[in-house]
Amino acid sequence: MADARRRAPVRPGVPRQLPLDCAGFTGREAPLAALSDAGGSVALIVGTAGVGKTALAVHWAHRSAGRFPDGQLHADLRGYDPGRPLPAADALAGFLRALGVDGPGIPRDEAERAALYRTLIAGRRLLVLLDNAAGADHVRPLLPGTGSCLTLVTSRDDLTGLVVREGARRIRLDPLAAPEATRLLRTLLGARVDAEVEAAHALARRCAGLPLALRIAAEFASAHPGLGLDEVVADLDRLDTGDARSAVRTVFSWSYRHLTAPARRLFALLGLHPGPSLSTAAVAALAPDAPIAELVRAHLVTRVGADRYGMHDLLRAYAAESARVALSPDERRSALTRLLDHHVVEARAAAATLFPHDLPEVPPMPGGAGTARRALDQERAGLVALAGHAGAEHAIALSEALWRYFEVGGHARDALAVHGAAARAALRTAPAGAPERIARVLTNLGGTFWWLGEYARARTWYEHALAWHDRGTDVIGRARTRARLGLAHERLGEYPQARACLIGALAGYRAATDPHGEASQLLNLGGLHRRLARYGLARRHLRRATALFAALGDVRLEGYALGNLGVVESLAGRHEEALHHLRRALTACRAARDRGGEGSALAALAAAQLRLERGPEALDAFERALSIARETGERSLHIEALNGLGATLHALGRPAAAAARYRAALDLARRAGDPDETARALAGLAGLGER
Repeated sequence: MADARRRAPVRPGVPRQLPLDCAGFTGREAPLAALSDAGGSVALIVGTAGVGKTALAVHWAHRSAGRFPDGQLHADLRGYDPGRPLPAADALAGFLRALGVDGPGIPRDEAERAALYRTLIAGRRLLVLLDNAAGADHVRPLLPGTGSCLTLVTSRDDLTGLVVREGARRIRLDPLAAPEATRLLRTLLGARVDAEVEAAHALARRCAGLPLALRIAAEFASAHPGLGLDEVVADLDRLDTGDARSAVRTVFSWSYRHLTAPARRLFALLGLHPGPSLSTAAVAALAPDAPIAELVRAHLVTRVGADRYGMHDLLRAYAAESARVALSPDERRSALTRLLDHHVVEARAAAATLFPHDLPEVPPMPGGAGTARRALDQERAGLVALAGHAGAEHAIALSEALWRYFEVGGHARDALAVHGAAARAALRTAPAGAPERIARVLTNLGGTFWWLGEYARARTWYEHALAWHDRGTDVIGRARTRARLGLAHERLGEYPQARACLIGALAGYRAATDPHGEASQLLNLGGLHRRLARYGLARRHLRRATALFAALGDVRLEGYALGNLGVVESLAGRHEEALHHLRRALTACRAARDRGGEGSALAALAAAQLRLERGPEALDAFERALSIARETGERSLHIEALNGLGATLHALGRPAAAAARYRAALDLARRAGDPDETARALAGLAGLGER
């Protein structure tokens, strides 16, 4: 934690993140008073969908802002969206930025982010509004550690765990009673309600007291002043066929029916997008010149940023249903194709900006690396969801565009989803004339299994990929697959096969006059020779790789080469030179936001410090490396860090803790099939007098 605080430059400022207050908020005096009187540091608003939980929370937060002079933080946790909820780590990153932490100062690990967050707000009078939580575990990492802050949570779940364990005060929100519902209609429609009291009461009943439905109905009535409220009710009644549809769905159907034809079509098209939100450009891809403003006015779509739109999850489900009903299969396929075309182009441009050596033929995205990274981070959930809906062509294209971004960012779960979907689609349809592309997808899938420590499974996928490469002419793609196969052989202790693959890959890159690929294989060969204790050969390869990456301007992989070189120098007893290389490697990987590289550099630095008998420093660095491994799912780093912690704790005179780390490393290493780390763990346990 001390290190996290030291490297987190903070800008002064008071966060004011509350969304716009709900216009025409009416009633709810009892729950508002309960919130104001709530004791403790956590308050919960729970209730059914569409009952107005968010509106109540935001309205109370604005009304009570003076109680929190140090600011207000807000996050929509998307607990009930069709896609996956917002991870707590992502919400914490947003909070830290709002609290003034610069990007490079935001820790990568969720636990470290939470610790820094709690440190920064300790003793401050701050409101934290967490909207749409999926459950208690979704919320806990975001809870402040100080009683001076109030956390306000909304959810459809009862959040009993927070009540029991954290002592949260729970406020259950029911639909509006008839008088309150009529008051809301009066606020929204004015004198028309008093002129048509009975019709207004009927409209309130027809909407079941749900504010979401009442607002949609009122917006329609307001937009049609010549239509009496009794006619609105009669129109709604005609839609109610007596089946089990809820009142809110009836209002959705009725509101949809009264849109203009272009707006109805757009609403249905939006139902094809499986992600939590979409950009203006994505809307245009679905329907050029689309009347998105009409949907916003009708409260069917909400602005969620300067350039993005979202929907209440109930509306998104209704839009998806509308797409199935209102659009023909050909229309749905055509629209989804346009949407996927747009996202593939954007993803390729972003990837080319971040990793120009992978996609030299693709023009970069305007705005540079920061813009590209933000774009991919923002679209990631939608891209993962879209990959599951895509045909072979688009699924392959997404896999090709995103593999390095997933790998560098440590997004193993998303990588498995995208590459798995692409592999299934590609092998099912086997697009004619595309053996190289199928091979690249299978290589990407193998890389994900390698990252997860399933080295034998990775080897199998790499071998399948090489078989597809045999049908094509992609020299560079084949070299990449052979290199990855070599790394799998290395982890499995199959060193002759590993050396043959890496030498073959190096020859392939040189034949294709690809200096970046050549440097990568010199790096891999240096790592293999280091593992085999051939330090002279390793040093020569790694120095050459470092020079090539520096000349090419690839700071990230220059950091990898320096890290490996530092390990070699440390093993050879050149400790100060080793520390110099390792610190440069750590700086480079952090600058490139390469989470796995950062963790590897920390583990290597820790091992060098342990050789210098700097136990406390080694312990801290190994713990941080382990934290990164747990966050990213990188199995090899996880095992290495556990074994390193075992050795460090042994040196510090803590044998029981050391044995626990060694046993954990042994279990993972055996499951991964890594003989070197297995032997290391067994040797560590033997040194402690254990078997």
